[in-house]
Amino acid sequence: MQNKLKHAPALAHLPADLPDALLVGRVWRADVNGPSVVVVRKGEVFDITAAVPTVSDLLDRDDVLAFAQTAPGQSLGRVEALIDAALSGDENAPVRLLAPNDLQAIKACGVTFAVSLLERVIEEQAGGNPAKADELRKSLLKDIGADLSAIKPGSPEAEKLKEQFIARGAWSQYMEVGIGPYAEVFSKSQPMSAVGFGADVGLHPESKWNNPEPEVVLAVNSRAQAVGATLGNDVNLRDIEGRSALLLGKAKDNNASCGIGPFIRLFDERFTIDTVRNAELRLVIEGAEDGFRLDGESRMREISRDPLDLVSQTSGPHHQYPDGFMLFLGTMFSPIKDRGAAGAGFTHKLGDRVSISSPSLGMLVNHVYRSDAVTPWTFGVRALYRNLAQRGLLN
Repeated sequence: MQNKLKHAPALAHLPADLPDALLVGRVWRADVNGPSVVVVRKGEVFDITAAVPTVSDLLDRDDVLAFAQTAPGQSLGRVEALIDAALSGDENAPVRLLAPNDLQAIKACGVTFAVSLLERVIEEQAGGNPAKADELRKSLLKDIGADLSAIKPGSPEAEKLKEQFIARGAWSQYMEVGIGPYAEVFSKSQPMSAVGFGADVGLHPESKWNNPEPEVVLAVNSRAQAVGATLGNDVNLRDIEGRSALLLGKAKDNNASCGIGPFIRLFDERFTIDTVRNAELRLVIEGAEDGFRLDGESRMREISRDPLDLVSQTSGPHHQYPDGFMLFLGTMFSPIKDRGAAGAGFTHKLGDRVSISSPSLGMLVNHVYRSDAVTPWTFGVRALYRNLAQRGLLN
């Protein structure tokens, strides 16, 4: 859908060190009526689908870095042009950006930060009613806020704190995954269903209390090796999940409720898992109609579980992902700034622009509409392989 908010220049949406960044993504090409795998080398976009048909195949290569650096491909021009086309909202552009992943499962980790843990407990105790959230937040912060920020999940100290919470009658299923030994890892979305940079993200039409969740997303291959990272928006319906954790699927997995992009940046000597561990994310929410603006930050160094621990809790001898997976690492940022009535907190309005950025990964931009009004998801795995076969790209 068209949105009247003005955008920053194209380069502002790309890694600050673009000439040194090796980026992997996907585009839709109108001339072949299907998606192509692309790499961005020194700012130039190359279609390498003839050499590797899917991003999943590319990330599974033992020589993924060298291959992405040297694979022959067709030049599609400068990456800035792709960014500008995506921001224009022209769905008929000859080449347009898609989410950078394809066959991978899309998994997400919850309550990996103390702040998000508190907000989940608030949602649960408020029963999905935002009017109760402010009072509960003040009470919980006074009672237990300081206890959670430094606790190591699964430690003896965490077990002692759990006993104290139970004695107070304050224990929660969210605290179990927040400070207990096992992380919350859930299926956020289906393979091929994520939307990319510039696309609309969707809210379930029944939700009245919701927010974006800015996150780093690891790209993990079939051997459970993290080979790159990107940005993600784990769109969250606070009222629906707050009614019952058993409604997690309804709260998290809807049409266009998962934004990923703009590109996967491959790990190399300049960009490593330590870069992720120390990343700072910025979230900006801008209202198209009411002039609302919210600006906040999320610091990965405050995460309670190491990113590679979250990978190993997701995949290992207990569970394999033969096509790899994308792993949302969680967020510390739950927007609570009032938008409307005092104490009512934040919720989206249709047309909101959400910008999630980090210097090494660029910026993911999406606009918010209803999941039953955005472009339907129709191109799945069968359609992908049918298209690749018609193009003679399958061995």
